[in-house]
Amino acid sequence: MKLSTRLTRIAEQIPAGSRLADIGSDHALLPVFAVREGRVIKAVAGEVNQGPLDAAQRQVNEAGLGQVIEPRLGNGLAVLTPGEVDVITIAGMGGALIVTILSEGLDKLEGVSRLILQPNVGEEFVRRWLLEHGWFLSSEQILEEDGRTYEILTADRLDDAAERNVQLYQERLLTNPDGLQVELHDFSLLQFGPYLLNEASPVFVDKWKQEIDKLEKVAASVGRSDTDEAKLKVAALQQQIKLVKEVLLCLQKDRP
Repeated sequence: MKLSTRLTRIAEQIPAGSRLADIGSDHALLPVFAVREGRVIKAVAGEVNQGPLDAAQRQVNEAGLGQVIEPRLGNGLAVLTPGEVDVITIAGMGGALIVTILSEGLDKLEGVSRLILQPNVGEEFVRRWLLEHGWFLSSEQILEEDGRTYEILTADRLDDAAERNVQLYQERLLTNPDGLQVELHDFSLLQFGPYLLNEASPVFVDKWKQEIDKLEKVAASVGRSDTDEAKLKVAALQQQIKLVKEVLLCLQKDRP
């Protein structure tokens, strides 16, 4: 079985010997791969609709893994019982939906030591939820595949998560040789991603250049209105555009 780069990167974050729940499993591709790779000893493939569940069941049956992987019908973490798994993956959904799934299934997180989350949008919502619920964001990845950009967030339940989070999200000062300085607080770090900001990969830079283009188009559209509300929104958008541009100027200080 050959997975997409996105799913392969997610699979690589699963510790060997894990009991996995893959929520929104999409044909159970990830659980099947993870079992075959020896990373997972038992898995639940959760689906909210019957059609995808049937597809997952066929994939599991064809792989001969019916004794190890159990497709289940249910909404979010409702497919689980507390203490049943130690790793949960949720990929390919919006960040707000991932947060809703986690919030509504808090009791199902008992015994879970790792969350591997891949929001399509709204990554800052996921980072904030992890921070507010005592999870430590242990790694971030960003990649481009088939014209789309994906971020993979891995979080662990640690005894010293609070102390680690204070250090991870402490204020930062970015500078460039021209004397530009940008102070980043926790809100901006949740938005950009603390590890991704450090790495400042070409994919990361391209993502935020595209974000500038989107924000400028929204600002131009909203600016056609003369209402006070529209003026306030345009001002907020322009402030965000300014921040992103300045961050990119600082991050690319050593680039030609």
